[in-house]
Amino acid sequence: MKKMISQHLTSISELLDFLGKEVVVYLQVHDFPDADAVASAFALQNLFQHYAIDACIISVSHIREERLNKMIADLEIMIQPTAAIGRMRTRDKIILVDGCKGNANVTDLLGDEVAVIDHHLVTSPEDVQFADIRPDLGACSSLVGSYFLELDLQIPPKVATALMIGIGTDTAQLTRRVSAEDLKIYYTCFLLADIDYVKSMLRNPIHYRDLEHFSYLIKHLQRYGNIAFCHFPQGCGQNLLAIMATFALSLTEIDLVILSATNDNQVHFSVRNERSEWNAARFIQEALSDSGFGGGHQDMAGGLIPDARLFDKNQLYAKMRGLLNHGGNN
Repeated sequence: MKKMISQHLTSISELLDFLGKEVVVYLQVHDFPDADAVASAFALQNLFQHYAIDACIISVSHIREERLNKMIADLEIMIQPTAAIGRMRTRDKIILVDGCKGNANVTDLLGDEVAVIDHHLVTSPEDVQFADIRPDLGACSSLVGSYFLELDLQIPPKVATALMIGIGTDTAQLTRRVSAEDLKIYYTCFLLADIDYVKSMLRNPIHYRDLEHFSYLIKHLQRYGNIAFCHFPQGCGQNLLAIMATFALSLTEIDLVILSATNDNQVHFSVRNERSEWNAARFIQEALSDSGFGGGHQDMAGGLIPDARLFDKNQLYAKMRGLLNHGGNN
């Protein structure tokens, strides 16, 4: 599997040696974390504990998604909001998990970012001690899971359960951007995890009340050839927005879906793509270049306009169609 490794530390073993004398290490997930980010941080925390390294999972954003909060509670994952840890010091060591230093969806905290562990298509930062970036992987959970195999450690049952959910979520249950390494880690976890719990979490991602949003999507989806758009002015949670984007992409006639929603005076975007010549991450970055930011993968991406007053639906849709007509920023 192709890796982008920094010039300082070249393996997880070297990172463990580097962190061995720290009182505590902070594992920072990306803002508005999903199941893959939380599972990856949980697994990394467990691995560090095996080597007597105290690691604290932190999140800048409040986690609102009910299924993710259920997973956190059921698997006893300790994740703290940054506001609850007190004043961070400049010498405190931070490892970014499922996100990269410099990305718009990773808040820059006061501490010292020493490592990046990510699977997104990003530029490897020069000023960290360790950067393990594998864009060929479907999930960051697979990346962290590979460390257990590399170190010849058995994955604990709760960690295996979390990793399976993380992989299943980010790969749409092994149907999207899945690699041989993802399958290897998924199978390893399958032998150790609570499979009934994994099935329940992956099969039931929506609630009865969410059907109102699906109804709105069906009534208001705008189609331009093989491209589909829909905006939810009434608001929509980011997890549900992503689920509906995947649902809309299941239409035979549609190859690219852009859904957006106004939430708390911000506009969130979810993009899904099936065309190999288009790149969803680069497309949303360019589309929002003058009003917000975005990122992700070739086939799935997200974005944000921080100030909803800058959002003009018709103007943005026209810009997006123009970008796609010129190659979709592949």
